[in-house]
Order: sequence, then C-alpha cells, then structure tokens
Amino acid sequence: MAEEVPIENAGRGIRPVQPPKPPEPTSTATANELSVRSLAAAKTVPTDHYTTRARHHNEGHGRRLTAAFEALEAFPVLVESRNRVLALFEAGDPSTADVVEAIEADVALAITVLRLANQVEGKMKGRAESAVDGIEVLGLGTIHTIATRARTFDFFERTSLWQGIPERFRLHAVATQRAGDRIARELGYDARDRLMVTSLLHDIGKLVLVQAYPGYPRQIHAEARTPEERIQSERRELGVDHALVGGVLARRWGLPKSVASVIERHHAEDFEGEAALVRLADMLAHYVLGGAINPSELLAVARGIGVKPAQLRAVMYDLPLPSSGGRPRQIDPCPMSSREIDVLRRLAKGMVYKQIASELGLSTSTVRTHLHNVYGKLGAMDRAQAVLIATERGWI
Repeated sequence: MAEEVPIENAGRGIRPVQPPKPPEPTSTATANELSVRSLAAAKTVPTDHYTTRARHHNEGHGRRLTAAFEALEAFPVLVESRNRVLALFEAGDPSTADVVEAIEADVALAITVLRLANQVEGKMKGRAESAVDGIEVLGLGTIHTIATRARTFDFFERTSLWQGIPERFRLHAVATQRAGDRIARELGYDARDRLMVTSLLHDIGKLVLVQAYPGYPRQIHAEARTPEERIQSERRELGVDHALVGGVLARRWGLPKSVASVIERHHAEDFEGEAALVRLADMLAHYVLGGAINPSELLAVARGIGVKPAQLRAVMYDLPLPSSGGRPRQIDPCPMSSREIDVLRRLAKGMVYKQIASELGLSTSTVRTHLHNVYGKLGAMDRAQAVLIATERGWI
C-alpha cells in the first residue's frame, strides 16, 4: 500500500476538475448527448430570433447546472458514516476490508475518496475506480483525515440546504448497490469493486437536478410512475436526463471513464455491459423499496445481460432478506500462490489428495506440500480452518 498522502482540506470538498472540451457531435450522437454537450460548452452564432431564443434557453440551463455542480461541493457525509469510520481507527489498526465497507456505504465519502485518489500523481491518477483503489492510493491515514474533517448531515438535525435529501438518496443508492452485487455474484461478474461505486453513484445527476430546478422531481415527473416513464419526463421537460447529467458531473470530478460512462449510460437506449447491470439493479432497488416497475421491461433488461427468469426470481426473493449470502469480494491481499489457490479450491469441494493431484497433473506429495504451505500462510491448524479463512476473505 502506498504511503499516506497528505492532502489539504481532505473531506471538505476539493475544487472540481474542469470538464474536458466536449467532442464534436457526430452523426451517431443521440439527441440527449447533443443536449448535454450544448449545456456544457457549445456556443453557436444565431442566425434568427428562434436560434437566439434556443441559445438563451440552453445558456439558462447551463448556468443552472453549473451552479448546481458547485453546490454539490458541500454534499455532506452522514454522521453515522463518519462515526463508524472513526470507530474503526479508535479500535486499533483497521483492516482494509472494514474501511472499504464503510466508504462504500456513504455517497459523499465514496465521492471524496475517489476524487482525491484520482488527482494524486502516479500510475493510478485518473484510474482509481473503486474504494479499494482509493485506499491503495491515499493510505489509511488520509482516509482517517477525510472522515475527521468531513461535513456531516444528521437526519434529526435538518438544514435548509439539504433537508432530508442525503438520507433519501442513500436509501436508493445502497439498495441499488446491494442488488447490483447480488446480480454480479449470480453472473460471476469480476469487476465487483468498481460496480460497488457505479451502482452507489448511478443517480448523482439527480442531486444536480434537485439543486438546479426547484420543481424537480415532483413537478418534472408529474404522473410518471416507473423509472422508464420518469426518464422520459426528464428528457421531455428538461431536454436532458439525470443519467447524462451524472456522467458530466463524474467527468468534472475527474473520475475514470469506466465509472463516468456507466453512470451516464445506465438509462441509454443502447446500454450494455456494466451500465445494463446497473440499470437492472436500479429497477430491483425500486422493487425492493416498494416502487413501481414494469415487469416486462425488467425481464427484457435481465435477459440482455444473461440473467435467466429463474435466476431473476431468486434474486428478487433474496434481496429483501437480511443477508443474500454469496461469495465475499477479495479485498485483503491474498498470500497464496495461484497453484495453492487451485489446490485449496478443490479441497473445499471435498476432493481427496489423489483426485486433486490427478485433476491438476501433480503428484500427491506436491499437493500435500502446497497444502502445508497454505496452512502456514493462513495460520490454519487444518484443512477445515484453511477453507473457512480463505472463503471468508474471498480468496476462493
């Protein structure tokens, strides 16, 4: 792990990274993408009064969005999130896994860690896409500083600026995150660390729109009930939607393209990959929290990423339960070699030494040597304890 990076004003918000110059529109650009570009930077020379009116309309939107971007510099960490991070350090040297879990549970904390990590010079500059990466770049000492200095929000002490927005936003964000991780386990999706961030931050554009438009979301969404209906209302009434605005904000903050593009495209017509996974998780979060969703749309999105109806039913059944089980993510560095992991995985399946040796093309004595090394590295007394330790830490 890298040395702790001393960064001034950690946790109090940092100056936003200026957005890159918008690319020239192409023939394949969607109407919504063109709208975001015009709001972000495009300026045209008017040729008639209709064009002048459109330009003034876009510039008005642009000013609103710019002011909203700046207002989010003060978006607060929840008091309980801050307290839990500090408690980890007060108890001694916290494990990376525990700190990662605490960061991933709070929107503002995750944003601050990623923004700082992506500004540090080095090989990870502009490439830190998860809380794990953030800790790797900044070090635990900086995380402690961020938590200590963070602006906070308390549900029981409302402010005129935020009222109950941070808490309500977090409820859906964490529900989406949990649904996304459950789907990822079902699919065997590897980028679970990044997914924990993209699913948590997928709706950050809504925070911008809340600040930019007093009538958002109630007046803008009006009678819209499902996520699909609401996104259409945003596009019709505002000319953009929260996903596209969220992508602009993520880039403004200097987050990696791999994160910003998922946020931007989770409601796109041609979504795919992780954006599609987040789209499905978003719908499931609405379902779990009692919101309206379109069953046929849910099935279509699930099929698009390879989730079969039977799997989807299992996920929907599990999500409301206290724990949906499954394999934990590997966060702490694994001390075992790849061959030792291969041997231990087969031992966990109940295979005996001869079966393991035959399947891996090894001698029985070599298998015994690998397991002896595993016991030493994990501090295990026997095979059962070794399997338990490795499973709990996500190594097998």
